[in-house]
Amino acid sequence: MEVIKLRFPYDITNVEFPPLTMAMGYFDGVHRGHQQVILEAKKHAEEKGICSAVMTFDPHPSVVLGKTEQQIQYITPLSEKIKIIEELGIDYLFIINFTSEFANLLPQEFIDQYVIRLNVMHVVAGFDFTYGRMGKGTMETLPFHSRDQFSYSVVPKFTQGDQKVSSTRIRTLLKEGKTDALLSLLGRFYTTSGIVIHGDKRGRTIGFPTANVDLNDDYMIPPTGVYAVRMKVETQWYNGVCNIGYKPTFNKEALHPSVEVHLFDFNKDIYGEEVVIEWHLPLRKEQKFSGIEELVAQIERDKQNSLDYFNKQDNLPHSHL
Repeated sequence: MEVIKLRFPYDITNVEFPPLTMAMGYFDGVHRGHQQVILEAKKHAEEKGICSAVMTFDPHPSVVLGKTEQQIQYITPLSEKIKIIEELGIDYLFIINFTSEFANLLPQEFIDQYVIRLNVMHVVAGFDFTYGRMGKGTMETLPFHSRDQFSYSVVPKFTQGDQKVSSTRIRTLLKEGKTDALLSLLGRFYTTSGIVIHGDKRGRTIGFPTANVDLNDDYMIPPTGVYAVRMKVETQWYNGVCNIGYKPTFNKEALHPSVEVHLFDFNKDIYGEEVVIEWHLPLRKEQKFSGIEELVAQIERDKQNSLDYFNKQDNLPHSHL
C-alpha cells in the first residue's frame, strides 16, 4: 500500500494517479462499519479492474475546529490505522493534514482538488459522510459536486444489536471498561502498543513479575482495574493479566495510572521492547488491600480467572498487528 500525505494548499504537482475507487471517512477505530465502506471500495475497484484507495484525515477534525479542549485520544492512532487499512488490501492511502484552512474549503473546492484531481472514478462513503466548510457537502449533494467526473455509492448504517456501530459507542464501552464487548464492534480485539519501561520492580518480590508498559499517549485506555489480556512480544502472543491503576496498596501519590502486565510462563528481559496489549476480559475494579498477603491471594485469583477465560477461548482470532 502506498501512503500519500496531502496538505492544503494541494502540494502534489506532476503526479498522475491511476484511476481509483476511493473510500472516504475519518475511520477512527476502523470498526466493522468502517470496514464495510472500505471493503465496498475494494470490491468495486476489483470489479472495474482499477486501484483501490482510502482517504482519511489527521488530526481529528474536532481538535482543529475547537470542539475539544483536551488532547484527543484515539481508538486507532494514525500508525495503527495505517496498519489495519493495509491489512484490508488497499492500494493507496491518502492522509489529508486537517487544518482550519482546509476545513474552510467550499464543498465544490474540496471535490475538485481532493477527489477529481486524484483521478477518482468512484467514491464510496457512509450515509452520514460530510465534506467542505461546516459539513455542507453531503452524500445528497455529491452528484452535483461531482461534475459528472465520477460515480458514487452510499453505504447504509451498519448495526449490531439494534444500535449503530460507531466510534462513539466504542469509546463509551472503553470508558466503562467493557473490553469484552468490543470484539463484535471492531471485528478484532482492542489493542494498544507501547514500550516496556523500568518500574519499581515490586511485582518480582511477591512472585508476580510485571512488564510496565508506557503506552503511546494517543491511545484511549480502559479505566483502572484488572483485565485478562494477551501481549505480543516480538512475534509471539502470551496470555496474562494486566493491572491499570495507581497501586493504592503501595502508592498514595501517583499522578498517572501505570499499566502492568504479568505474563504466564514468561521470563525474558524485554526492557525497551515495543509490545502490543490485546484487551480481553475485565476481571475486577482496582482495590486497596490491607497487606501483601491479601494482595498476593487476590492476584492468584485474578491469574486463575484469566487462565480459565483463555482455556475456553483457544480458538479466538488474534489481532494481526
